[in-house]
Amino acid sequence: MGSKKSKNIGTVVLDRGDNTSCKINLHGATVISWRVNSQEQLFVSQRAVFDGKKAIRGGIQFVFPQYGPWTVGPQHGFARIIPWNLEKSPERLPNGDVEATFFIMDTDFTRSMWNYQFRLTYKLVLRERELQFNVTVFNPNKEKKINFTISLNTYLNVPDIRRCQITGFQGCTFVDKTKDNAVSQEARAVVEIEEWTDRVYQNTPQEHTISNMASGRRIRIEKNNFPDTGLWNPWTDLAKGLLDFKDNEYSNMVSVGSGHLTNPVVLIPGAKFEASQTFELI
Repeated sequence: MGSKKSKNIGTVVLDRGDNTSCKINLHGATVISWRVNSQEQLFVSQRAVFDGKKAIRGGIQFVFPQYGPWTVGPQHGFARIIPWNLEKSPERLPNGDVEATFFIMDTDFTRSMWNYQFRLTYKLVLRERELQFNVTVFNPNKEKKINFTISLNTYLNVPDIRRCQITGFQGCTFVDKTKDNAVSQEARAVVEIEEWTDRVYQNTPQEHTISNMASGRRIRIEKNNFPDTGLWNPWTDLAKGLLDFKDNEYSNMVSVGSGHLTNPVVLIPGAKFEASQTFELI
């Protein structure tokens, strides 16, 4: 990928055969590749930094426990900048699918920003044309509630952002971060991106489709217990200010992030939060 590399904390590969695979970098448990019949579905910048410190620019990033700016820690929380553990190595199921499970728990580093015990787990299942995430957050604290926002920020690989069409936003309220967090309602049945876009759509449907992916295919996103969807593209000017992003790469990506982005999840002691998201190439 032509990326700078100074530290490699390891990758995990799920291989289904037939040139269908995905690769997870244990730094942030970031999914840095998902190939279906040899076609790459995810975008990773050619300038992405793999130094074990900074978030990897692209792929599927795990945002937790804070979506957006954070006064006590890095933007989008710490989950995408710390090493994850492999709980269950890749295993082939009887139907040919492959699954693996990853997790993080609180450490001195996480408690320096967010002073709670927690356990965050996700099981990844690679199917013939699908990639599924099953997410669980457990609150083991005896007396403390925990509050968090959470998202799977997904950079999708598109041949031309100007031809990309996204459904599932019509009628939804959104916060426009490019316009001082102005609140509006989406009138369009099909959203096209023609400028710097940074929006949080609230109470979105369980399904989105993104058209004009590689070779004209579409991706269907199905989500459960993730009520909001973020939509981002830096366009020309902002892209020039990103050190880990080439100036012209904005035209080959769109970031769609499902999660609890607006209202935090509140977990009482001993409780679990569960959600899922499936990407399907159709």
